[in-house]
Amino acid sequence: MDLMIHSSSFLVPSTSAGDDLRHSLTYALVLLNQRLPKFTPLLWEHAQVRVCADGGANRVYDDMPLLFPNEDAAHVRHRFKPDVIKGDMDSVRSEVLNFYSDLGTDVVDESDDQDTTDLHKCIAYINGVMPNLDKSSFCILVTGALGGRFDHEAGNINVLHRFSTTRITLLSDDCLIYLLPKTHRHEIHVNFSAEGPHCGLVPMGMPSGRTTTTGLQWDLNDAEMRFGGLVSTSNIVKAEKVTVESDADLLWTISIKKF
Repeated sequence: MDLMIHSSSFLVPSTSAGDDLRHSLTYALVLLNQRLPKFTPLLWEHAQVRVCADGGANRVYDDMPLLFPNEDAAHVRHRFKPDVIKGDMDSVRSEVLNFYSDLGTDVVDESDDQDTTDLHKCIAYINGVMPNLDKSSFCILVTGALGGRFDHEAGNINVLHRFSTTRITLLSDDCLIYLLPKTHRHEIHVNFSAEGPHCGLVPMGMPSGRTTTTGLQWDLNDAEMRFGGLVSTSNIVKAEKVTVESDADLLWTISIKKF
């Protein structure tokens, strides 16, 4: 079984000494319609493509200047111009849409598609405009994916499964989540300056008959996990490298330290 290596080094400034994985990954950023995490400018810096999902454009317009209180709001809005606004356009304000459109942002209206979420539309779009990238060296970061309405969270987690061959990380101020596909062994490099120690492994879609880990306070040894039984929540990372092997897809979540 092939090894898949994970790192949250996108939470570290580019000028900082980082691991080799960060420098080998290409990032895209999707911004959803929830409050922007305080570290959003850092994610923006790492990303090569920035896509607002419908009302996510409102968040960039309204919230990004709040992250730079000593700078002129108009200057901040011009500096953080998304490449694309995409979705069914039922949430983005007209003045925000016109502002970014005048700056050259592409607007992709998919109001005729009501069967997929705005996040799904954005992931499909990014995969379409960057088709030649090696999926193993490409990661999509998603802000505003956690918190707010639970049905929205569930829809965002479902997107992880719908695009299981694409690295996607869901982020909030408090934590991050990504999928550990059962097709790989996993090695998670933990950056204690930015994340941890609280973590969890959650089986989604089907129970896990066998999961084995190292590097956690309460490691699993061929353990069965399922809803209605054992789920490894409120665990603690004890090592800089965590390994996970399972016969089912798992969600990995870890707390993010306050910026």
